[in-house]
Amino acid sequence: MEVQAITRNVRMSPQKMREVVRQIQGLPVEQAVAVLKVVPRKSARVVVKTLQSALANAENNKQLKAADLRVKEAVTGRALILRRFTPKARGSAGPVLKRNCHVRIVLSDE
Repeated sequence: MEVQAITRNVRMSPQKMREVVRQIQGLPVEQAVAVLKVVPRKSARVVVKTLQSALANAENNKQLKAADLRVKEAVTGRALILRRFTPKARGSAGPVLKRNCHVRIVLSDE
């Protein structure tokens, strides 16, 4: 049985988030949490929150045990991009793209 949790509109680029998310794919939940606790990145804190939310969904809604669960899928996707402009030389303006992302974690007991 599969259980998922999604965190939407995280104020971080998907590229930075993917580096952390790829580290936990296929791991048991306890091991994935342990790995993320020692990763010194802001994105790891967001992924841990999402993983714990998925774990709580599995335990409370589907009555599954945490010891049986594995991270089946952990992906991040693009969200809205905030477009800002900064002054450049000779009166022109340069774009600044502030990227956001969505994080989805799917746990499975298979």
